[in-house]
Amino acid sequence: MSFSIARAEPGQVEALCAIERKAVHLFRGHPAWTSYAALSMPPEQLLQAISRGLVWVALGEAGDPVGFVWLDAELAPGAIGIAEIDVLPLYGRRGIGAALLEHACAWARSAGYRRVDLGTLADVPWNAPFYAKHGFVVVDKLDPAFAFARQRDRENGFPDTLRVFMSRPLTPPAPAEWTVWPAPAKLNLFLRIVGRRADGYHELQTVFRLLDWGDEVRLRVRDDGEIRRVRGIPGVAEADDLVVRAARLLQRHAATSLGADIEVDKRIPMGGGLGGGSSDAATVLVALNQLWRLGLDEDGLAELGRQLGADVPVFVRGRSAWAEGVGEQLTPLALPPRHYVVLDPHEAVPTAALFQASELTRNAPRATISSFASGETTENAFAPVACARHPRVAAALDWLDGFGQARLSGSGGCVFLELRSMERAQAVARQCPVAFTAYVAGGVDVSPLLSSLKRHAGAVPAD
Repeated sequence: MSFSIARAEPGQVEALCAIERKAVHLFRGHPAWTSYAALSMPPEQLLQAISRGLVWVALGEAGDPVGFVWLDAELAPGAIGIAEIDVLPLYGRRGIGAALLEHACAWARSAGYRRVDLGTLADVPWNAPFYAKHGFVVVDKLDPAFAFARQRDRENGFPDTLRVFMSRPLTPPAPAEWTVWPAPAKLNLFLRIVGRRADGYHELQTVFRLLDWGDEVRLRVRDDGEIRRVRGIPGVAEADDLVVRAARLLQRHAATSLGADIEVDKRIPMGGGLGGGSSDAATVLVALNQLWRLGLDEDGLAELGRQLGADVPVFVRGRSAWAEGVGEQLTPLALPPRHYVVLDPHEAVPTAALFQASELTRNAPRATISSFASGETTENAFAPVACARHPRVAAALDWLDGFGQARLSGSGGCVFLELRSMERAQAVARQCPVAFTAYVAGGVDVSPLLSSLKRHAGAVPAD
């Protein structure tokens, strides 16, 4: 049987849960059966993991999921866990589980993780013995690194005596191997234009909220000085692509002879006001500074980012922030935990045209951090203009506004709704009209890029 492995998609949640329930029946008669039978895989958490790119599926010849692997990033620093790996019993013993496991471990290694952990059963052939064949070894389950997993077992009624914990060490990627880096999306929780500068740029006030969801950038160091885009973006010439421009700007600034291959897995809608291109460029600057071992500090990288675009510095610095000027004067903010439904109306909104609109309010009174914190300041100066000129944006905002206070992000066209729980956000997203696409993401104060940088910085092999 032939099969392929791909990133899981939100629409596959039901199929993956069905696979898990069928695989569980293999444990009938085992002492763990009672615990397994009483538990079900939480679809809300699975959906969140899919949105973060932590789930892969094995697709059969007909394109249907026949197995999957789910990684858990909420573990000890530098480690990632196997939350679940299942194959339909009908497709067992065909190498699908092994391929999924190796694929997940390879991605974890390229993402800078130095260890993969899991909890399993010692006496089941397709559990501990299977993992042992793939480089996993039994470790002390009293190690503090497994305290969270053991506590979760206790809460779920799983007998501690049946569980063993195993780890597989991962070697750092060599310089010529691919590495992967996150490029998170952002939301503008409000946006005011408070004046115009002498250089023609608009003076802004906004709050950037970074998300735990976004694009993924793959990089491979070249020793011939070439900057090469491996996969293009429709309608964007290589010379105009922000990731290529960022790499070349950094290369010139540092006068390095090294180059890079660049590939971007796009998830953030282009032209949606979510900062996708700016975030990709920032990730290239931060990652290549590390991979090329240039040693530039955050301020230096942020200044290079400013030359590429006003939104790039906030992604370089990697913290949700109050912003002024053209968006480069940043004050980090600690914001309450929130989840967001982000709606893509599939209508391009040209930023330049909105800035030039005669009806755009350009002299709003200055807001303060306290007025934002109190909930008084939530408006977006571009919203009236974008809605008047783009009917699909107006329709998306109107539909989402039926569940709360919907807002436009940036200059649009994506709109969003802030909610207190992931479950509520997913419930709203499930009702999304077919004309739009809904995403669910969590707000973060510290960017996933900074966490990735720490992992990779600890993973750089010695010369």
